[in-house]
Amino acid sequence: MKDLSKDSVNWLEVGEEAEGQRVDNFLLRVCKGVPKSHVYRILRSGEVRVNRGRVAPEYRLQSGDRVRVPPIRLAVRAADGTDAATAAAAIPAREFDIVYEDEALLVLDKPAGVAVHGGSGVSFGVIEQLRRMRPTARMLELAHRLDRETSGLLIIARKRAALTRLHEAFRRGSINKRYLALVKGRWTAPRQDVRLPLLKYLTADDERRVRVSGEGKEAHSIVRLVARWQNFSLVEVELKTGRTHQIRVHLAHLGFPLAGDDKYGDFACNKDLQKAGLKRMFLHAARLRLRHPLDAEAPWLVLASPLPAELRAFLVQLDRHEKREYGEWE
Repeated sequence: MKDLSKDSVNWLEVGEEAEGQRVDNFLLRVCKGVPKSHVYRILRSGEVRVNRGRVAPEYRLQSGDRVRVPPIRLAVRAADGTDAATAAAAIPAREFDIVYEDEALLVLDKPAGVAVHGGSGVSFGVIEQLRRMRPTARMLELAHRLDRETSGLLIIARKRAALTRLHEAFRRGSINKRYLALVKGRWTAPRQDVRLPLLKYLTADDERRVRVSGEGKEAHSIVRLVARWQNFSLVEVELKTGRTHQIRVHLAHLGFPLAGDDKYGDFACNKDLQKAGLKRMFLHAARLRLRHPLDAEAPWLVLASPLPAELRAFLVQLDRHEKREYGEWE
């Protein structure tokens, strides 16, 4: 990528990886460290041109378009006073377990405790580390999100057309996502549809939270019982919608908080669980089933991620200390 901090005009040719992307989002991506307000100012003023003509921020780029980017001075500094380039260089490259990869997308197995992207007090996440690991990759973009403490399958797009179609598939609900969760309590229904609308809000400390509310957006989860002990249940949750914290809030609202959940869980129970060896939230993105975004005739992609070792070890310990009343988990 060109250095856009020079005192000269840059002409960038749009490749296949950016086809269909809005020009404002394209600029925000290539002008790393430039405030969003400045990007929109140069768009409104006409300093940005596409094929020598002025365009609105909503213009969608085509492969082969030439984008004029005016001289831009980067004045952004990290929290510790280092400049943006130094901060970017401090992102460590990291190998992730790749479950599936082709020219259009890759699916990796995200460990718990790692954010999917930087922000909200986190300087970098999976996507930044992956880009650092693959500096020659033309495009790597998140197709969806996982909470920081959730482990499991995460889809990354390698082509713009794939990203667009993956987003469409998520909106339609045609990507089947299933999670494994351990909850406090004795879940009894073999299968239960949970349809409870969810509303985002901010706490007094400006922390993002979600609650069940008639004013919220439609949210649908299907919960299936996998195994049950005297005080805990292992359930599989299929998401029909993809709302923020959907599984955590749905289950907690029904009286079955996730083991280890520090936002919506049973905090006294969590302390006991930590002493017993569970140091994280027990939520794992275990299975995905989807059509290939660029080949509708290809067989369905069916991908799986086994429970991480620390979650398996806790279930083994649970088997030792409590009678299992229902099901198998291994």
